Amino acid sequence: MAVTKNQSPMSRAPQKLSAKSPIVQALGTAIAAIPAYQSAQADAPPAYSEMGIRYSHYDEDQLAESTFIFGSRDRYDIDITQFWFETPVGGSWSVALDVQNDVMSGASPWFIGTNVDGDPGVITSGASISDQRVEVGVTTRYFWADGNAGFNVAQSKEDDYEATSWAFDASWNSEDNARTWTTSLSSSNDSLEPEQGNIPVSIERGSLDTQSVYFGMSQILSSTALMRVGLSYTVSDGYLSDPYKLFDQRPDQHERFAISTGYRRHFIEAQGSLHLDYRYYDDSWGTHSHTAEVAWHQEIRGHSLKPYIRYYSQEQADFFSTRAQLDERYYADDFRLSSYGALTAGVRGVLAVGDWQFEGQVERYMSEHSWGLSGGEESPALVDFWRMTVGVSWRFD
Repeated sequence: MAVTKNQSPMSRAPQKLSAKSPIVQALGTAIAAIPAYQSAQADAPPAYSEMGIRYSHYDEDQLAESTFIFGSRDRYDIDITQFWFETPVGGSWSVALDVQNDVMSGASPWFIGTNVDGDPGVITSGASISDQRVEVGVTTRYFWADGNAGFNVAQSKEDDYEATSWAFDASWNSEDNARTWTTSLSSSNDSLEPEQGNIPVSIERGSLDTQSVYFGMSQILSSTALMRVGLSYTVSDGYLSDPYKLFDQRPDQHERFAISTGYRRHFIEAQGSLHLDYRYYDDSWGTHSHTAEVAWHQEIRGHSLKPYIRYYSQEQADFFSTRAQLDERYYADDFRLSSYGALTAGVRGVLAVGDWQFEGQVERYMSEHSWGLSGGEESPALVDFWRMTVGVSWRFD
């Protein structure tokens, strides 16, 4: 199955219609997309059952005084809890259950205004937004000598949003086992009923359909090196505007293309591996982005430590502006559609003790308009955040 990396909210297919949080989709997708259990990439069913729980806390920095006009400077805090269970069924199957709960609160940018100096500034919703999302997914997987295939169904629900999705993926190896082909198909049907609160909304109901396809290949280059490449296409049709942002009006179709590549090299004497990844993204809204990541995976007596650094650069959408364009058909001042650059630095560690495995991760994300490779207008609402994760899993017969 293709694994989507946590890069930028703009670089992924929408998982929900409501955009109350700039990064809530990224958090949910990043955690759910990393297979929590043992057989995610294997060609044989698991030899044992496994269950685990993971908790992640996401904390956005306050808005800078220089870019803030009215509302609350405090932005989002999000707590994400994920539980999973996987078990073999017979000699060729496995079944897995994933349950995820997100609880968020804080303020979100409502629109971009002008301060007394004539510069753009942020007017927020105030620290009054609170929401909870629960997602339940079930995956069944079949294994054969040269590959495996899986089917997943999931249901996600919160106060103003509901989604039902399915996904199919398959991987198979060449005769010499030096090459692996992977493909996946997915579809999601979403519905939205915005809540009327402190921030007026423009619609009562909305719907969105999203389909995605992925095809990739990995190749063993030597006894210590391999590479991969993948192509993806996603299209969404329906309500794609943000009902919680003033004057926000976006096209009702969004096509996204991405090509990704990666290289892995193991150094035997160092007992570590170099990980290099790159992704190019382009869409029908005029946005394109580059993502590059460098990581080192160090083995330490059966445990592991992985520091990494990621760079992201994005060019703004055709209809993005920090000043309201009410005479235009489409307009948005959402910073996720602006031009900017971002740096992420983090480290993830795994400690194995018998049948138990403990994990921890800390990550710092910072963004600046001047760090990007493209020009365009500077958004005053760019976000910086911390993300911290701890988890534990147990394997048993």
